Amino acid sequence: MATETAIQVLDERDQRLVAALQCDGRLTVEKAAEVLGVGTRTVRRRWSALRADRAVRVVAIPARRDPAGVTLLRIRVLRGRLDAVVAALAARDDIPFVDVSAGGDEISAVAVAGPGSRSRLVFEQLPRTSAVTALTAVSVLHVFREASDWRHDVLTRAEREALTTTRPVTPEGDPDETDLLLLAALADDARLPAAALAGLTGLPDSTVRRRLASLTARGLLRTHVAIDARRLGFTVDANVWMQVPPDRLDSAGRWLAGHPAVHGALATTGPANLHAAVWLRDLDALYRFVSKDLAGLGIQSVDTVLVGAAVKRPGSGIRRP
Repeated sequence: MATETAIQVLDERDQRLVAALQCDGRLTVEKAAEVLGVGTRTVRRRWSALRADRAVRVVAIPARRDPAGVTLLRIRVLRGRLDAVVAALAARDDIPFVDVSAGGDEISAVAVAGPGSRSRLVFEQLPRTSAVTALTAVSVLHVFREASDWRHDVLTRAEREALTTTRPVTPEGDPDETDLLLLAALADDARLPAAALAGLTGLPDSTVRRRLASLTARGLLRTHVAIDARRLGFTVDANVWMQVPPDRLDSAGRWLAGHPAVHGALATTGPANLHAAVWLRDLDALYRFVSKDLAGLGIQSVDTVLVGAAVKRPGSGIRRP
């Protein structure tokens, strides 16, 4: 396992500026300064510094997809073969998430295939890999909350509402070739100004501005703020697998989606039919989450796996386990 370097936690001001970007990845400096009560020069300087040292990346992500074809994988591997299997999974375009357990013997991953298609990775490649000792694959039935929905709980409700641009929950229409050209240009940096996008795409500046407004209004331009949660003071990253009676599944999932620690909540097939990904301050907070916060939701069993390394997540690139 790679040696971890010390993580510097951002101060309160910077954490609030990160949370503001979560509300709207293309938020203007002026709007952020007005709502948060910070000078425009300070906002511009701190955002530039956070992006320069890659503490924060704002990326454009695909419109919310139907969960059909999304599979959660739990893969147990021989300890001496962990790095090779992790690297192979992280290199795949159809695997957007790869986590390694703190124990170093289990990989959690998300595989994305076309609806109705048979995944060669799940049904053929992984089962034939000698390094894999056990494989569990469950299908996602419903998404209650995904990573781009999570909001760092350091803003007031009024601040969050003032900073959030209203978008339709379900995307309206399909992007045409020009829209796709702009979305591709924003994939690595969703905060590129219109003038820069015009230069990259060869489109007139007026066209870029008009198209960006249309993409936003139709819910086709979605942004995600990629940041190491440890920079926000969260030392515990965990995956929680729960078994819930069918008549309590929806209410439990919706409750999880509203919890400030939950950055992912999914209903799945399999005995453990509800999954939550959580960020918490410490192990005491995780204990309270499992023993108290989950109480009353009708949960019959809980399997908690600490994440030792978040190897691959959208916008964060690939880290060594």
